[in-house]
Amino acid sequence: MNLENINLVKRGAFWANLNRTNKLNDTLFKKDNMLRRYRIATSVFFFIAGLTFSTWASRIPAIQAKLHLSDGALGGVLFALPSGLMLSLPLSGWLVSKYGSRPMMIAGALFYPAILLLLASSTSVFQLTISLFAFGVMGNLINIAMNTQAVGVESLYGRSVMASFHGLWSLAGFTGALVGGLFVSAGISPLIHFSVIAACATLLVLLFFKNSLPHDTGNNEPQKLFVKPDAKILLLGLIAFCTLLCEGAMADWSGVYFKKIVEAPASMITLGYVAFTAMMATGRFLGDWLVTKLGVKRMLQISGTMITSGLLLSVLFPYLISATLGFLLVGFGVSSVVPIVYGLAGKSKTMSPGTALASVSTIGFLGFLIGPPVIGFIAQAVNLRWSFTLIGILGFGTALLARKLNLTGRGDDDSGNNEGKTNKEKPENPRNGFVAWPETLYITADNDNYVFHGRTRGGGYVAYPKIG
Repeated sequence: MNLENINLVKRGAFWANLNRTNKLNDTLFKKDNMLRRYRIATSVFFFIAGLTFSTWASRIPAIQAKLHLSDGALGGVLFALPSGLMLSLPLSGWLVSKYGSRPMMIAGALFYPAILLLLASSTSVFQLTISLFAFGVMGNLINIAMNTQAVGVESLYGRSVMASFHGLWSLAGFTGALVGGLFVSAGISPLIHFSVIAACATLLVLLFFKNSLPHDTGNNEPQKLFVKPDAKILLLGLIAFCTLLCEGAMADWSGVYFKKIVEAPASMITLGYVAFTAMMATGRFLGDWLVTKLGVKRMLQISGTMITSGLLLSVLFPYLISATLGFLLVGFGVSSVVPIVYGLAGKSKTMSPGTALASVSTIGFLGFLIGPPVIGFIAQAVNLRWSFTLIGILGFGTALLARKLNLTGRGDDDSGNNEGKTNKEKPENPRNGFVAWPETLYITADNDNYVFHGRTRGGGYVAYPKIG
């Protein structure tokens, strides 16, 4: 022990501070557990949102038959859902900015599944239309709120975790479709089916809402209902537009493409969409690791290239194996773009996370809505292969626009480390005889004096006794 530490021992301060250090070690584990709880809770809300949407989609044919709707009438009624989503985007962003993402996410997670009961019990086209509009509004509210929570959790982790949340949404979609198929095969009515899902969602909310992130990160200044996006938000919105345009086209036209162009057997018509969705879910679970390894900009460029390559492969070689491989590439290319864009938008310095996410979502979802009709118009005028070629070219806009992103600011580090470069710098010692280290270091050595990692409750540094 050096002389300073001997003097501390004589005064009884050494062991007192050592005891406090042990308490801070407890705080370390508590904080790590808290970060894990934040992430799990946010993942649960993503799962609720995906499960709710896929539950509705799985019973559309039954509700169509119940109300005796033609295909044209059903198409008109279904338009109420994206209408509610698009019209409520500014309002959702404002509500999340004003009241915080946590209460809005909880409210959305309770009301979004509850509206399933209105959809199942609708006895007229008017009731179904109004219910679908409300379904779109609530779906958008939980979408903006839970993505704002995800941005906050990601900032606490100091690395990319956004894609895993969206992966849970995709997994929930698969789960909802599977459960829906079981209920249909068992002959259970949509009302009972939706009641079970709503009850399960409510139970999950009650179990996990206390572990959600209490405060949002980023710019928390009051926002207006309509805010003009800055250049960066506009650029992120255009990247989302290109990607969601391709995603919407794949969702609505993949089956038609396999039927008319690939001429797949009847049992294989859905193979393209299954390949696309499966690889999109897989890509989202791998996305965080890839972003950390490759960097944000490079990952976006690779994603755009894969989207275009996959679509051109399926167009140039319209055979079962090659088209399926092409759709796999498109799914993987699409998978990480929206999580990356949402993560960057949530770190905006000029707008609150909720408002920034709403702005990017508004631009992006225009592509999701425009893509399918554009394919239909081009297919009618020329053929479906030409329309898929155009969508593939537009998908490459993701890679081109990514080159214009400026990611030099703190929180947008292109390496995927959102904590910036300065965390590993050694801070000044808090007091004589003690050594402090940044929370990103776990163990290090300085002249044979070993210092172990620790974190304060507020995320700062921990001072440890200098031994030796």
